[in-house]
Amino acid sequence: MQKQFAQAASWAVLITLGAGVGTAAAQAGSAVEEVVVTGSRIRTSPLDQAQPVVQIDEALVAKQGLTSTVDVLQRIPSAGGGLNAKFNNSGNFGNPPDGGGVGAGSAEIDLRYLSSRRVLVLVDGLRWVPGAAASGVPGSVDLNTIPTAMISRMEVLQEGASPIYGSDAIAGVVNIITKQRQQGFQATAQIGQTDHDDGFAQDYNVTWGAASDGTEIVVGGGYFKQDPIFAADRKISRFPQPFATACDASCSSGTPLGRFIVSDPNTGQDLNLTLKQPLQPGQRPVYVPGDPTGAASSFKGFTTADRFNFQPFNYISTPLERVSLFGSVTQRITETTRLRVRASYVQRKSANQAAPLPLFVGPDAGNGNLLDTVSVDATNPFNPFGFTLQPGTYAFIGRRLVEAGPRHYEQEVDTWNVTAVLSGEFGVGDRTWAWDVNALYSRNHAEQTFTGNVNAQRVQQALGPAALCTGACTPLNIFGGAGTITPAMLQFIGFTQQDTSQQELTDFSANLTGDLFDLPAGPLSFAVGLERRRTEGYFQPDAIVAAGLSSDIPAQPARGKITVKEAYGELRVPILADVPMFHRLEASLAARFFDYSTSGSDETFKAGLSWRPTEELLFRGSWGEGFRAPSIGELFGTASRFDQEINDPCSGFSGATPANVRANCVLQGVPANGSYTQLNSQISVITSGNRNLKPETSESWNFSGVWEPRFFRDTGVSRAVSLEVAYSNIELDNAIQAQNGQSLVDRCAQTNDALACATITRTASGQIAGIANPLINIGGIKTRSLDVNLIWTSPEWDIGQFGARWYTTRLLEFTEYVPASGGLLAIEREGTERGSPDQAYPKTKSTLMLDWDKADVGATLTGRYISKVQEAGDANKLEARLYVDAQFRWRPTFLTEDMSVAIGVNNLFDKDPPGCVTCGLNNYDPNAYDAPGRFMYLRLSYRH
Repeated sequence: MQKQFAQAASWAVLITLGAGVGTAAAQAGSAVEEVVVTGSRIRTSPLDQAQPVVQIDEALVAKQGLTSTVDVLQRIPSAGGGLNAKFNNSGNFGNPPDGGGVGAGSAEIDLRYLSSRRVLVLVDGLRWVPGAAASGVPGSVDLNTIPTAMISRMEVLQEGASPIYGSDAIAGVVNIITKQRQQGFQATAQIGQTDHDDGFAQDYNVTWGAASDGTEIVVGGGYFKQDPIFAADRKISRFPQPFATACDASCSSGTPLGRFIVSDPNTGQDLNLTLKQPLQPGQRPVYVPGDPTGAASSFKGFTTADRFNFQPFNYISTPLERVSLFGSVTQRITETTRLRVRASYVQRKSANQAAPLPLFVGPDAGNGNLLDTVSVDATNPFNPFGFTLQPGTYAFIGRRLVEAGPRHYEQEVDTWNVTAVLSGEFGVGDRTWAWDVNALYSRNHAEQTFTGNVNAQRVQQALGPAALCTGACTPLNIFGGAGTITPAMLQFIGFTQQDTSQQELTDFSANLTGDLFDLPAGPLSFAVGLERRRTEGYFQPDAIVAAGLSSDIPAQPARGKITVKEAYGELRVPILADVPMFHRLEASLAARFFDYSTSGSDETFKAGLSWRPTEELLFRGSWGEGFRAPSIGELFGTASRFDQEINDPCSGFSGATPANVRANCVLQGVPANGSYTQLNSQISVITSGNRNLKPETSESWNFSGVWEPRFFRDTGVSRAVSLEVAYSNIELDNAIQAQNGQSLVDRCAQTNDALACATITRTASGQIAGIANPLINIGGIKTRSLDVNLIWTSPEWDIGQFGARWYTTRLLEFTEYVPASGGLLAIEREGTERGSPDQAYPKTKSTLMLDWDKADVGATLTGRYISKVQEAGDANKLEARLYVDAQFRWRPTFLTEDMSVAIGVNNLFDKDPPGCVTCGLNNYDPNAYDAPGRFMYLRLSYRH
């Protein structure tokens, strides 16, 4: 296959070169300045884009008062969200079922709700190293690793482009264009905080550039810091249920006073107990077998009111600190040859926090590790029951280790990137062809420190026979309530967890583009290229965790390498020009051939047609194939745990429960008498990579039209108007993902689906011990959407100049096809909220920006609309939201021409996100909605 790949690459280059040399006497091409626009490697006029591309420049970003690249991109209506600072998932929910780890502190962009793994992020048209957060090996780019001050503009291609760019470009492409030339000094400083006096954020960026004698230099750096916001300080997130004021069954069984589910072999009683009140350190509770909850006993019956509220300890917005440096040097070597070297470094420090560790032991604990087998010996000095707690005499003990403080996770991520681009032009007869050769190396290295964990083996020893707890061992008191676990006990069982991960990218590529020969309607243009890429990554958990002795999320080391060789070719074929109804008609063709060390060889193709009946009207259509190779984490990721919030339909069933659900639950081992009640809402879902995964493939159809009416150009009411309507249809096959744990449990209970039931393991009492849910190639995904974009600019009236930008996306369909015993099961997602792991699929998202500028002052008013969604696993409806942002800016020219000031408020009317019952942490979907509270900011800008 390698020979075939080499032949294909050689054929593409040689045929193209031969065709070009054979037309040396052809007429020169167009005199219009042409550039490479995202979506094609062929140089073209920016006015003749063959695909819908959203342009985001520095001025547009400044009007939104946002300092994070990911926040800007996630506001595009076609964006589905992605990781951002509103995600506080580390120990709270374990590792998401995607092989990439938690991604704590990372920032990602998702387009078309197809996940960030299916969006290709480029920097200056070249790939960027995938992220690292010391919890897995993700396949997505962390946007926090790209220096903000380095960015000149961003181009978002809202359709697939695998034949042009290769793997991952299924949902679209984000191309970040960096600053290559600048004269003088620029600086910005922005500070802000919420109206709750928290979440203080500060952002500072400086750049300097100069040019002389063929040399262009741009250097700069930035510093960003954001303080946390605690869940306790917002009404929506103070309890596990949105806007609740007290605990219910969604609070935790792991309480400071303990929960003890025991079966006394002496009395035959099944007991569900907790302490009446905490005891003194060293004091053993009093257990009265004949009257376990009487006045003489230290215990009472456990009720919902005794559950623990873990929410106040969590962040609703995580802290982040980022330092970045970059430099770019472009040197003209000859009149037609240039060398550009760009280097950058970013250090990101971030943190997540969860409530103190809930220590769960016993057969029904559901840890999936040693703690499920721990016995509490009768000789343990704090065991009040007088008998050994072991299978048959106890099912569960839950004790919240409040003495150890919150679980705290701190990440430090260092990212280096060095890129060299040698480019130039050469003449082929009367034509000019452009070429570039690129080399880049980039590395992400992440370290995470986790405090608040315990060693399960030492817990076993400290709860075991007293005779075996000698030397450094200190017997553990889990029966005395808050304050009775002493520092000596914690020192013996506790440890500081140290995890690391790293990813490296080495990439070499070469491109050639130009005009081959003239056709009656214009020149036949081409682009060809070769690329060789290697990605390496590993995740190394703490040695205690790797040994299976952690009480928190289990993990194993993972390591992998992927190499790929690629060749592509692209043609732009003019068909008609300057004839009635055909001002211009062009076709485009593209093909890419690739050979993966892990996924074998394949190819993708794309064809498009662009028709401009008149200068003011443009129609575009394209068909394309997409390809995504499984990432390192998806292939080589080892087993870990995702603590998904799941409502078990088999819990506490009664006469009101449908007969088929009762019967199916009993078939799965749930007691027929209805005595089983779910202990905790979080269920262990065991997820892992899969070396047998096949690549994802897709087929997409895209149709769009652009109208720029002449009669609105330079008139009394309009300087320019542009209307764009774009339709997208993507069908994804062999989609790589784990199934939804809640869906598996529901299908098993409701239909006794054999495939779903086979993933679920229950204990003798009916508790779900775990759900086996490795990554698989599910049936697929189909999504259809419609984008409508309207841009209007007014003339310069006496009262100033006005502008409007209105971007709207309508989600027409989003259907997942998952395997079931009867074939593929279609799950319609549009207009719903999936719940944990959170993802809303609103049918309509719309952003309207209104600008006004006059002389030295200006203002922007932005409205962001998200339509209502229905929770898929609950009757709750998330009502529509309209967020309003406002900004006022001023340039004090009486002091200096170089400075400007802006003040603004995001979420002006203080709209809370809608409460979500089935969502994970903090009771709202951070993919779709703002964190609660107004955010007010002040920005100073200086240019000289």
